[in-house]
Amino acid sequence: MTVVAAGVRGRTPYDVGRMRVPERSLHLLRDLVHVHTGLFYGEERLMFLQDRLCGRALECGFDSLLDYYYLLKYDDAAEQEWMHAIDALAVQETYFWRESDQLRALTDGILPLLAARRAGPIRIWSLPCASGEEPLSIAMALTEAGWFSRAAIELHASDASEAALRRARAGRYGPRAFRQLPEALRDRYFEPVEGSKDWTVRPELHARVRSWTRVNAVRSAERAPHAGSDVIFCRNLFIYFDHPTVARVVDGFADTMPSPAFLCVAAAESLMRLTTRFELQDIAGAYIYVKP
Repeated sequence: MTVVAAGVRGRTPYDVGRMRVPERSLHLLRDLVHVHTGLFYGEERLMFLQDRLCGRALECGFDSLLDYYYLLKYDDAAEQEWMHAIDALAVQETYFWRESDQLRALTDGILPLLAARRAGPIRIWSLPCASGEEPLSIAMALTEAGWFSRAAIELHASDASEAALRRARAGRYGPRAFRQLPEALRDRYFEPVEGSKDWTVRPELHARVRSWTRVNAVRSAERAPHAGSDVIFCRNLFIYFDHPTVARVVDGFADTMPSPAFLCVAAAESLMRLTTRFELQDIAGAYIYVKP
C-alpha cells in the first residue's frame, strides 16, 4: 500500500487510496480501540490498524479516517459499528489441536480433580474461540477420554468477532485448520465436503459446545455469564493487550472463578509479575495457572 504525504492547512494528512488519514487520527483511533477492546497497537503496528480500518471506513462512505473515529466515538450507531470494526481487526490464525499438552492436562489432571470435588456441572469456557477450532478441540479431547459420560460438563465458546462466530457456528474448515490434528481424529469427527478440500464438523461433536456467544473480554458485564467457569481457555489473546489490561482481565477472572479453578493461556503468554491471584503449576506435563 502506497502512502503519500501531503500538507493541508498546517496538518499532514496521508492519502491511502481514496482515504485521507489526518495527522494524529491514527493515534486517536488507536487509543479508542484500546479502551473499547483492550487491543493495543504500538507504533510498529499502526500500519496494520490503518490498513484494517481504512477499508471499513470506505465501506461506510467516508473519505477521512477522522470521520470514522467520530462515528465510533460519538454516533448513535457506534455500538453496531464496533461489531464491524472488531471483525476488521480480528486475527483468525488458529487450528485444531493447538498446544495439545493443555488438552491432555485437562483430561488427565484437571478434570479428575474437579470431578472429585464438584457436585454440580463442570464448566469450561473458551475465550476467544475464534472460528471454533479451540472449543471443538476441547470437545474432541473430552470425548476421546470419555468425560462426557463420566461427568456433567458444560462447554461454552465466545469471541468478540461476530464474523468469527458465524464461521464457528457453520463448522466448515479448510485444510490448514487440520495441520496438527491427527488424521484419525479428523476422519472420526469431520465429514469431507464433496467437490472441495474443506471438511465440516459432525453434528454430534458440534453439539458438545452448548453456546457460541459474542463477548468482549474487557467488559465485565459481557464476561459475567461464564466468568465463574471452573476452567477458562484464554489463549493467544493477551499477546494483543498491554500489561495493565491483562492484569485487569485476569483479576476479573479471579474475582468470579471458584476455588480451585484453572486458567490456560498460550505458551507465549505469561502472567508472572502481573497478578498474584493465580499460581503457575505443572499439571500432567503442561503449565496451567491455578486459582488455589
